[in-house]
Amino acid sequence: MLTTHPFDDDKLREECGVFGVAGAEDAAAMVALGLHALQHRGQEAAGITARNGREFYSHRALGPVAGNFDSAEVMDKLKGDYACGHVRYSTTGAGTLRNIQPLEADLASGGFAIAHNGNISNALKLRDELVRSGSIFQSTSDTEVIIHLLATSPFRTLLDKFIDALRKVEGAYSLICMTPDGMIACRDPLGIRPLVIGKVGDAYIFASETVALDLVGAEYIRSVDPGELVIVTDGELRSHRPFGDTHARPCIFEHVYFSRPDSIVDGSSVYSVRKEIGAQLAIENPVDADYVIPVPDSGTPAAIGYAEKSGIPFELGIIRSHYVGRTFIQPGDGVRHLGVKLKHNANRPLVNGKKIVLIDDSIVRGTTSLKIVQMMREAGAAEVHMRIASPPTMHSCFYGVNTPRREKLLAAMKSVQQMCDYIQADSLAFISIDGLYRAVGEDSRQDIQPQYCDACFTGAYPTPLTDQDEKEQPDQLTLLNESAPTRDEPALAEKVG
Repeated sequence: MLTTHPFDDDKLREECGVFGVAGAEDAAAMVALGLHALQHRGQEAAGITARNGREFYSHRALGPVAGNFDSAEVMDKLKGDYACGHVRYSTTGAGTLRNIQPLEADLASGGFAIAHNGNISNALKLRDELVRSGSIFQSTSDTEVIIHLLATSPFRTLLDKFIDALRKVEGAYSLICMTPDGMIACRDPLGIRPLVIGKVGDAYIFASETVALDLVGAEYIRSVDPGELVIVTDGELRSHRPFGDTHARPCIFEHVYFSRPDSIVDGSSVYSVRKEIGAQLAIENPVDADYVIPVPDSGTPAAIGYAEKSGIPFELGIIRSHYVGRTFIQPGDGVRHLGVKLKHNANRPLVNGKKIVLIDDSIVRGTTSLKIVQMMREAGAAEVHMRIASPPTMHSCFYGVNTPRREKLLAAMKSVQQMCDYIQADSLAFISIDGLYRAVGEDSRQDIQPQYCDACFTGAYPTPLTDQDEKEQPDQLTLLNESAPTRDEPALAEKVG
């Protein structure tokens, strides 16, 4: 049976990654390179749409970028100086070919392509309204709702139509869109999902992370601001701010796990923040141990920070094989428990007889932590302590991260001591929410107006969750939506700056 590797089963799934090039020769080839750098944000599918003049050409495929966009036969069809691309892990809509982005449509104004990172939390309600009024959907993706809102908007210009459509949606979105005249990049009013601007030569680049800019030799200019629309036409970049002043709430988990450590997120080095998270974790939760050992690879920067602050030596007690993909063949139940060793194996001579502290980025279901603790004990560890570089994950995410239902989250169902007993560790501790905020440069979390979206830890969702059943999940609806876009305000481009 082909199944997901057990170490991958117990992680929050990365949302998606988007990349766009406006005004460069062989733009699609540059997008393919950028998507390689964003592959960690989604391995299920990839797609690229290129624009040559007013004609649009697309290629979409299930699976990773490599193998789908490295042949001349494919890339020769993607001609043009504008292109956008997407890597996907499905959060809304099944993982089928028709849901692979960029989604493309022919509007009254001409061709239109859209790549979306995030999740529209009122997509089902809007879809139902649109279908009742005659819209015909070609996918089950929440992103297609934006296309239909754009197509049915009563406003005259494409920009006004686009703003009108965005005023109707709730949730998280970082979008890269191509039109016959140029490219639009925008971020939701709270800036939940990341999006950055770069430049190489005369071409503008948009990407989910700065690491993708590095790969194509682009200079990092800045982040797209929350609620900002950036439009590139004829080599000129213009900024529009149709939502006015907003209180940003970027996803704090980008710093904990999602983004690559060599990226810059909202002006901060992810690697440096993760080291500081480890240092704060050591201050809050010290332990007597011989070695600090990261759970590869996401726990490594925090483990370095923990070791430096605590004075306990950092060692590689778990060795990861980099030649195993996200899936593997399991011959049968009799050797199912051996599957964990395909990707990770204990450094037995190092840990034998030692007291160790394991550093990981999070605990979701707890199955991975249990396997790791068992692996360390089988290797002869005298004591196994776990320290987690994020607060307990107690709530599901509805903004583009595929998290289990709340009853499947270990921290939602058990106390810390019960979790410790479940994973069979000698001790277990998490960084506090204030400690996490200190690590990203804030004094503490402000209860009235938090600086980040931390709903997966606190349940304080920054937007309405229209599509969620309030009766089933009443504890997940602590809404702080003072800064959500007003839906009855006219969507006129003349109002934007």
